[in-house]
Amino acid sequence: MRTRLALVLATFFGTGYVPIAPGTAGTAAAIPLWFLLRDARWELQALAALAAIGAGTWAAQLAGRHYGVVDSGHIVVDEVAGLLVTTLGVPFRWETVLAAFLLFRVFDIVKPWPARYFDREVHNGFGVVMDDVAAGAYARGCMWALAAAFPAVFGWD
Repeated sequence: MRTRLALVLATFFGTGYVPIAPGTAGTAAAIPLWFLLRDARWELQALAALAAIGAGTWAAQLAGRHYGVVDSGHIVVDEVAGLLVTTLGVPFRWETVLAAFLLFRVFDIVKPWPARYFDREVHNGFGVVMDDVAAGAYARGCMWALAAAFPAVFGWD
């Protein structure tokens, strides 16, 4: 029962089984969660991100054991956590959705430090999730810069 729950969370309700680009699919699957949190206070959004990080770490650890690969492609809860970090306090509109999605995917693929460290050196559920959280932090910084540079398009009230 515990492993089954972990697999549901780790694959974000089966999204991780998409045959092509499951990480991209996991990121896209997180957008409706952002939509649900769009009117919540910043603190509640941060709590949701922390919950995704905590639950994702647990689920990724058990799923990695189940699949026999620490960072199996089926595990996409890390993308969910990373996108929630990217979008903390960001208004939900088509410009921000597109920017957040693309920025997060770029940083998740490029993996600048410390994302690369977590990806290559921390071989457990924590490392699986934290490399995407680090990528999300970089993407969040870029979202802030976009809001500062183009407040009419990306700025938040």
